[in-house]
Amino acid sequence: MTARDTFQPLLDAYVAAYRSGDADGCAACFTADAQMLSPYAPPARGRAAIAALHADWVTNGHGKALTLTDGGRDGDLGWGLAEFSEGAATGTGTTLCVFRRQPNGGWLIHMCSLTATDPAD
Repeated sequence: MTARDTFQPLLDAYVAAYRSGDADGCAACFTADAQMLSPYAPPARGRAAIAALHADWVTNGHGKALTLTDGGRDGDLGWGLAEFSEGAATGTGTTLCVFRRQPNGGWLIHMCSLTATDPAD
């Protein structure tokens, strides 16, 4: 199974939650002790902080897209580079995620760092 086959379904679940305005659903795609770094907000550590961060973001998230472009895995850790877009209001960029396999065999995002690729204003 490729990294894309492994991780894209999780990213698709995240996008579905995002598009439906479900901040808690977005946070459920992350480990309990996950970290998210973003140029759009202060760092978020833990699921509650990630949900709070997403509460603002998902209000205009109907056009959210997230596509894995590269990735790999070794044992219980994996990584993925993905491109995101959210339309003119938020913009575009890349995200580098570290995934951790869970005891049930599923995968969750453990660390996520976003980089904006929008032209500077």
